[in-house]
Amino acid sequence: MADKQINKVCVIGAGTMGAGIAAQVANAGVPVLLLDIVPKDGDNRNAVAEGAVAKMLKTQPAPFMGKRAAKLVETGNIEDHLDKVAECDWVVEAIIERLDIKQDLYAKLEKVRKEGTAVSSNTSTIPLAQLTDGRSDAFKRDFLVTHFFNPPRYMRLIEIVAGPHSDAGTVDMVRDFVDRRLGKTPVDAEDSPGFIANRIGTFWLQQAVNAAVDQGLTVEEADEIGGRPMGVPKTGVFGLIDLVGLDLMPYLQQSLTSTLPKDDPYQKIARSEPVIEKLIKEGYTGRKGKGGFYRLNRVGDKKEKQAVDFKSGEFRAAARPGIVRGPAAKGDLKALISADGKVGDYAWAVLGPTLSYAASIVPEATATILGVDEAMRLGYNWKFGPFEMIDKIGAAHLRERLAADGIAVPAILEKVGDGTFYREQDGKRQYFGTDGEYHDVQRAEGVLLLSDIKRDSEPVLKNGSAALWDIGDGVLCLEFTGKMNALDNEVMKLIGKAVPLVQKEYKALVVYNEGSNFSAGANLGLALFALNIAAWSEVEKLVKGGQDAYKALKYAPFPVVGAPSGMALGGGCEILLHCDSVQAHAESYIGLVECGVGLIPGWGGCSEMLDRWRQNKRQPRGPMPAVSKVFEIISTATVAKSAAEAKELGFLRPADEVTMNRDRLLFDAKQKALAMVDGYTAPEKPEFNLPGPSGAAALQLAVDSFHKQGKATSHDVTVSKELAWILTGGDTDVTETVTEDQMLKLERAAFMRLTKDPKSQARVEHMLETGKPLRN
Repeated sequence: MADKQINKVCVIGAGTMGAGIAAQVANAGVPVLLLDIVPKDGDNRNAVAEGAVAKMLKTQPAPFMGKRAAKLVETGNIEDHLDKVAECDWVVEAIIERLDIKQDLYAKLEKVRKEGTAVSSNTSTIPLAQLTDGRSDAFKRDFLVTHFFNPPRYMRLIEIVAGPHSDAGTVDMVRDFVDRRLGKTPVDAEDSPGFIANRIGTFWLQQAVNAAVDQGLTVEEADEIGGRPMGVPKTGVFGLIDLVGLDLMPYLQQSLTSTLPKDDPYQKIARSEPVIEKLIKEGYTGRKGKGGFYRLNRVGDKKEKQAVDFKSGEFRAAARPGIVRGPAAKGDLKALISADGKVGDYAWAVLGPTLSYAASIVPEATATILGVDEAMRLGYNWKFGPFEMIDKIGAAHLRERLAADGIAVPAILEKVGDGTFYREQDGKRQYFGTDGEYHDVQRAEGVLLLSDIKRDSEPVLKNGSAALWDIGDGVLCLEFTGKMNALDNEVMKLIGKAVPLVQKEYKALVVYNEGSNFSAGANLGLALFALNIAAWSEVEKLVKGGQDAYKALKYAPFPVVGAPSGMALGGGCEILLHCDSVQAHAESYIGLVECGVGLIPGWGGCSEMLDRWRQNKRQPRGPMPAVSKVFEIISTATVAKSAAEAKELGFLRPADEVTMNRDRLLFDAKQKALAMVDGYTAPEKPEFNLPGPSGAAALQLAVDSFHKQGKATSHDVTVSKELAWILTGGDTDVTETVTEDQMLKLERAAFMRLTKDPKSQARVEHMLETGKPLRN
């Protein structure tokens, strides 16, 4: 860990990237000064920076993780407030990509920054050596490149380029900060044009466009072949270009052709396409404009998705080609590039040269193959990095096809021979180095991955939907393993076995997995099957089994720590509500969404949320305020869009902690669990004083009003009525005590009544078929 620390940051440049970087610094709880130019018109000299913050508060997906973060952003302008740089430990320059303007700013910064303050550029095109030309030795020591990817909150990659004069301590300070505090994965890049991700990514996009045009494919055919089957974003190439902006393509092309050597392979494929020029000229710059290669166009009463025709440049109705089938459609890259006809021809035309190019820039752009793979996975959302793809195809097979087509075979591809770029040796993952030897993949201090543990061990317990892993120091990890990490009876059975096992032989339990999402909730497919055959006893068994399992976790005689990342919905949220503590990844999206499918939380979510909100010090005293708030949150299927927002909504407690870097989540959760072991006591069982039927009637009046206004459907009214009955304690009044078990009984009864309602069954079926809620 770096000796020096960053306590305040200055970002200069309040455009999309600069403002986004400032927002992520604020998301980390660190004060940030955002500066930009003084506008030519108007009296407000800070209007540019202030406008950027105001815009971000309205933008979706949101740059800020919560509105409180925005308060940490101080705005100003370069002319009046540059002296405030002296208060900062890191200055990020994110202004226009013009060398003269950047150098002019650096000259001013040199006069006001304090010694040791890191200065970095977010450039993706200008070499570091040119940026620091003419600056003092002291400035050069504290200077580096920190290339963020857009949007800065959500993209995990940051490329770090240090110059020959850069101070190692300063670079370590920034690297540590972006890793632990900003949640980024730093990848060290060399000071070469385009660095890593954009150099490979631009080549890939250009090659894909060229091949589609040359081979006479439609936009939709190219995207079907070059999307999910390749393990790259499901948008495909043309959908991705629409997302990032068509107008960016000529800019990236000009940047790379002007800085790369004349013999670089990219120089041979860089070309302009008349159709792209036409689209940009007509305002079709992608999703930020009127559309791009795709657009939505009103035809009659409906909006029709349309795609551009390469030859005419005109739009037509988009089609679903359905031309990729069999193993190729399921991610078998060798089958994909070997497929007959246009599928194989296009796949090879894109992948062959791209993988060759990616292999050729090691070690020029980055020291090892790890940097290339990390950059493309995290910077371009590829499922696998280029060298991982080569292993799937087979290095020898790729080499033979490249040679046969007259494409240069990179030295490292020759050197690996018939071997692979990654292998497992003695439980360790190893990578092939430029020296021809294999080296262990090293994890940074504080990084613990379940995937690494799995390589060197067997599960302590396992069934079809869950597994228990020993993660060391007396801590077990409960992992969900079903599709979307859905929860079913098998998960509950394993929890039932885990509790006595941990009590007898271990110290604590962490609930965690490395899927894209923590859990999408109960397995609706199994539930619908049971509903269709009227197996009501099985449904009730599932509900009761979940309640019992979650209670067993809650009252276990050892600490249980939940560690979510991604979506934790429905039953996935409820298991977190029953944990002693939660160590959440910052990008955790938590909510009780059952009402959206015509049901109510059935695994204790109602009573747990009620218990939290009645303890909320911001709430007025008395039974109704907490009941009303929980009713509002659950009935509207509200989902927190960050861990910070989950705290505001009560899904997380004030004392629950947040990990910014996904790779550090399991380690942090384990440390939290171990810290709770000594002197641990299980929580006391809650008791409630609830308003009963009069309170339910008050809630129902509000729902009826929404129904009359057309804001709630008839079935929303039915579901809300059941939810209100639970939250107000059923047939009780405020003088009586309602126990947790009584609340669970109310949940079960309401859940069963709703499952027998055909409208709820229709909602469940519609969600499974379309992934969208049915408004019936």
